[in-house]
Amino acid sequence: MGSWRVERLDQLPTALLATVMTKLDISSICSLAVTCKAFNSCASHILSFLPNFHILDISPSMELIKSLLPPNSHLQSLKLDCGQLNDSSIQLLLRPSLQELCFHNCADFSGKLLSEIGSRCKDVRSLYLGSVAEKRGRAIHISDLEELLGGCTQLEELNLMFDLSLFLRHNFARVWALASKKLTSLEIGYISSVMVTELLSPNVGPHQYPNQIRPSILPAIQKLSLAVDYITDTMVGTISKGLALLTHLELRDAPLIEPRVTFDLTNSGLQQINQHGRLKHLSLVRSQEFLSTYFKRVNDLGILLMADKCANMESICLGGFCRVTDTGFKTILHSCSSLYKLKVCHGSQLTDLVFHDIAATSLSLTHVSFRWCNLLTNHAIKSLVRNTHLKVLDLRGCKNLGDEALAAIGSLCELKMLQLDNSDISDVGIAYLQHGIISSLVSLSVRGCKKLTDKCISVLFDGSSKLELQELDLSNLPNLSDNGVLALAKSRVPISELRMRQCPLIGDTSIMALASMQADDDRGHGSNLRLLDLYNCGGITQLSFRWLKKPYFPRLRWLGVTGSVNRDIVDALARNRPFLHVACHGEELGTDPWNNIDSSYMHDYEELDELEQWLQEGEWESDDEEMEDAEDDADVVVE
Repeated sequence: MGSWRVERLDQLPTALLATVMTKLDISSICSLAVTCKAFNSCASHILSFLPNFHILDISPSMELIKSLLPPNSHLQSLKLDCGQLNDSSIQLLLRPSLQELCFHNCADFSGKLLSEIGSRCKDVRSLYLGSVAEKRGRAIHISDLEELLGGCTQLEELNLMFDLSLFLRHNFARVWALASKKLTSLEIGYISSVMVTELLSPNVGPHQYPNQIRPSILPAIQKLSLAVDYITDTMVGTISKGLALLTHLELRDAPLIEPRVTFDLTNSGLQQINQHGRLKHLSLVRSQEFLSTYFKRVNDLGILLMADKCANMESICLGGFCRVTDTGFKTILHSCSSLYKLKVCHGSQLTDLVFHDIAATSLSLTHVSFRWCNLLTNHAIKSLVRNTHLKVLDLRGCKNLGDEALAAIGSLCELKMLQLDNSDISDVGIAYLQHGIISSLVSLSVRGCKKLTDKCISVLFDGSSKLELQELDLSNLPNLSDNGVLALAKSRVPISELRMRQCPLIGDTSIMALASMQADDDRGHGSNLRLLDLYNCGGITQLSFRWLKKPYFPRLRWLGVTGSVNRDIVDALARNRPFLHVACHGEELGTDPWNNIDSSYMHDYEELDELEQWLQEGEWESDDEEMEDAEDDADVVVE
């Protein structure tokens, strides 16, 4: 029998190459495309029959999308960051074959996007639209929403992440009556509580007799997530009564003024939750975004009344319940035997006593968050870690936690995420993590822990164990210097997100060290970093920007700097790297990956630099020259 030998991959049959490449994501396909002509040709071919097309790390231009999205009757899932797109790209993007659509940052689109989806994508089952028509001059009309809901008859999941309160109320319920009867999940970016109440109330319809009740709108909804102006008793009661199949309820408000009793949540409203007994996940959060305000009309009695109907609850998040004491929180722990996720924000009366007898419960908590619960001490954590299967522990703003808490946390061998912002820990406490959980951690935040020094870096990353750490927040550490970053770079830890904002001793040396950092032997310098936040670091000068150019940091997608360093250089860098988000005003970078904590550990951070190379190869030289000109101008100013 003869033997068949292939010395190079590009000698493989085209059909075999295409089969292999269809198993890859878009960025990996582009990585292969730049290696040789055979792979380039094959990549161009398979783009015409790929079922999934996902690019969310960058904002592609119209020209780039034209190159990557040829006619494709097999395309079922399309996910894009639309920051550089507008209505002119609608015809290119929308295909009849699509069943899943996810468009982020649609600020430059008008309501036409909604109406066109309704007419072109009638089989879509999952739809996410973010920030539609938020740019000045763009608008959404109620007719656009009507065409979307009336046209997409197969919708099962709908996320409208923009302001729906601008629509006229008298037409709102009528339009939503057109929504797919298969719709089981609904998320709305902002809507008034009055509109929600009117939408779900079983009122008499406009063409019905007084004894005829309007059919239930959204009868199949199982998951409802809303951001509203006020969480009220009336709205909570209407939701609980009208949605009989509800299993997930997430409500968040951010009042502009202190709410009156008729526009607030009270004990009576909590008593109405879970009237049909199906609720598994509950989140009620009052944000402090605009005003320091709380649920002042809810106390322990309200929690007791709610707990009577929530014995089967698996996840509870309560934010801003300032008058609930240990009695109320203990009721939750002892009543909800299936609880695995517990989050409490601004629990100003939550103390260590809540956890005193937690061992007597059958709980097996895996996700715990106590943000800004200032009365908690080390004793609470010692009791809490008896839940040995904890994967997420968020203790941001718990100022009384110290090294003893870290000694207890060090025993949690399954912990993936640990956040200790503004706590009282020191380098001694960090050492307790060295031989325990540091090898399992994916995310660690010690932002604002003022006692930490460079020593904490050398202790954590001494090279004694293989680390999986991907996200590290070292912001607002006054004693962290370039020496600490040098130790981090030498450790070769594959960090993808590094935040060091407000560190006065961090300077150019740190940037040079990170630019030269290699996580493994077969990747470029600084290759793993996708996000780097250097905002208001005291020692950063224009020299650092030379190390932020290509070919350094090839995967970098988010960069935070102080714009006043030299605005011309910052602008030139943004032009030099068109897919890099450069933030200069102190805004927090990126998104919160732990909103979907169960899947975020498995996320393979995509390398998209080859995509740039493939489509923009001819633009590098002029961009580099432009940056050099800006640097020369800056040098003249300095002189």
